[in-house]
Amino acid sequence: MRVLVTGASGYLGGAVAQALVARCDEVRTFQRRPSGVAGVQDVLGDLTDPGRVRAAVEGVDAILHLAAKVSLAGPVADFDRINVEGTRTLLAEARAAGVHRFVDVSSPSVAHAGDSLVGDGAGPADPARARGDYARTKAAAELLALEADAPGFAVVVVRPHLVWGPGDPQLVGRIVERARQRRLPLIGSGAALIDTTYIDNAVSALLAALDRAEDVHGRAYVVTNGEPRPVAELLGGICTSSGVPAPSWHVPARVARAAGGAVEGVWRIRPGRDEPPMTRFLAEQLSTAHWFDQRRTREELRWSPTVTIDDGLATLARWSADQRGGYAAG
Repeated sequence: MRVLVTGASGYLGGAVAQALVARCDEVRTFQRRPSGVAGVQDVLGDLTDPGRVRAAVEGVDAILHLAAKVSLAGPVADFDRINVEGTRTLLAEARAAGVHRFVDVSSPSVAHAGDSLVGDGAGPADPARARGDYARTKAAAELLALEADAPGFAVVVVRPHLVWGPGDPQLVGRIVERARQRRLPLIGSGAALIDTTYIDNAVSALLAALDRAEDVHGRAYVVTNGEPRPVAELLGGICTSSGVPAPSWHVPARVARAAGGAVEGVWRIRPGRDEPPMTRFLAEQLSTAHWFDQRRTREELRWSPTVTIDDGLATLARWSADQRGGYAAG
C-alpha cells in the first residue's frame, strides 16, 4: 500500500514507518521535522495547515495518524489546535483525496475518569470526563475519527497503553532520569496492577489494524501486552534494566494528587522547561489499577503480542548496557 504515517519523528511513529518500509509498503511521513527513517518520503508541515496536509495525503491509500501534542502540561489552545483541529483537517483532506483506510492512534486515557480500570475493554471516549487536556483532546479527536467512518473510508481506532522499549525518550527516558536523580517515588503502595505495551507489539498491532480496517472499521481497540504487573515491579524492572536505582520511597496517593494539583497551578502561571514533576493525572496513573481485557482486540485484529515484558526488559538491559559501553546479562 501507499501509506502516510503522521508523527514519524516520534518514537512509536518512527517504528511504525520503519516496519511498513520493511514489508515493502510505499511510505510517506508527515511531521514538522525530518523523520530520520530510511526509505520514506518526508513531507514537512503542521497538521493545522490544510495546504501542507493536502500535499501529504495526495495519492496515498491509507493513513496511520500518530501525530499529536503529547504532554502533561502546556497551553490549552495548543492541545485543541493540534489534537482536535489537526485531526479534523487530516480527516477532511483524506476523504477528499480518496484515502480508503484511516487508523487513528489514540490512548486508553480517553475513557479513564480517574478510577481503577480492571479488565475493561475499550469503553467509549468521553472528553467531558477525561483527565487532563491531552486525554480530553484525544477523546474529542477519536470521536471525530469514528464519526468519519463511512463506506469507502474505513476508520479504526487503536489505543496502545504505555508503550516502552529501548530508546524510548518518553516513558523509559523520564523514569530513568528521575530515578537517577532520586526523584522517582512510588505513589501509594506500588501494588496497583498496570498493563503496558512493548514497542514491537504496539507496532504489529497498528499494522494489523491497518490490514484489517475494511473488516473492523468503526471500532476502537485497546492494545497491551496483556501482562498486568504491580507498578512497583514495572518501575523497578525498567530502572534495573537501565542501570539506575529502583524507587524505594513512597508518597501517599492523596498527597501526590494534591501536590500534582498545586504543580499544575504553578505551571499554568510559570511553565517549566520540561514536563512537571507531578500532575493529578500522573498521580492517578501511578496509584490506580488500569489493565484491560485483550480478547476482543486479539480476536478481531487477528493479532497477539510476540514479545513478553520479561523479554522486553532483557532487550532494554542489553541496549542500555551498550549505550553505557558495558555489558548486561541475558
